[in-house]
Amino acid sequence: MLKIGCHLSISKGFKAIGTDALKIHANTFQFFTRNPRGSKAKEINPQDTEALLKIMAENQFAPILAHAPYTLNACSPDEKTREFAAQVMLDDLARMEYLPHNLYNFHPGSHGGQGADIGIRQIIAQLNNLLKPEQTTTVLLETMAGKGTEVGGTFEELRWIIDGVTLAEKVGVCLDTCHVYDAGYDIVDDLDGVLAKFEQVIGLDRLLAIHLNDSMNPKGSRKDRHAKIGEGSIGLPAISRLINHPKLRHLPFFLETPNDLSGYATEIALLRNVYEE
Repeated sequence: MLKIGCHLSISKGFKAIGTDALKIHANTFQFFTRNPRGSKAKEINPQDTEALLKIMAENQFAPILAHAPYTLNACSPDEKTREFAAQVMLDDLARMEYLPHNLYNFHPGSHGGQGADIGIRQIIAQLNNLLKPEQTTTVLLETMAGKGTEVGGTFEELRWIIDGVTLAEKVGVCLDTCHVYDAGYDIVDDLDGVLAKFEQVIGLDRLLAIHLNDSMNPKGSRKDRHAKIGEGSIGLPAISRLINHPKLRHLPFFLETPNDLSGYATEIALLRNVYEE
């Protein structure tokens, strides 16, 4: 069965987001832990989280994916920005334990000109300070498009981070199809080659989720502009090969395309139609 969902808002609460997922025939979803451009998080309602867990269990949901706010930058040249990132992630990981054994994704950050080596060491330091042996949440590093001074535009940079984390068993990777294509990885004409590279550098056992997006820009553009499925430079045939690939088809896929709820329903139906059961 295809494990497919999209990005949904938790503004109405966790039970509501689970209900919205069912309405569009999703069996997982992604959500922001708080305002994606800010720091304020909604207070946790234990009864609401229990209601979501019940929906997930009854409908055989795949793991869900929480997304850190875009303002989180663990490798900023500014110390206060790094401290803010640590505070947010600490709070997010504590909140995620209300929804145990799920996934938490974050952008590695932008080093701001101080160099990738310094930025990566700062990311490693934050993860080593925050990850706990008792946590049930797996933290995912997202593959990035490599624009500007972003860290994570290559598989090698992600491997460097993982190698420095003491509790490396708590860390995995979320592959964003738009990002890796924009970073120069040819998932359209050489998907097997890209996966072989990923296996060689990181290990496919670390790949735990996929952001499924088309791209508004050509391969190697380093632009990071998501397009609706089948309406970008990646295209539906390549995306169909990706969701059906024997090394990927078991993973949960999360749409981050420019859509409303009805648009996501259309895309999910399209993807279920091309998925080979």
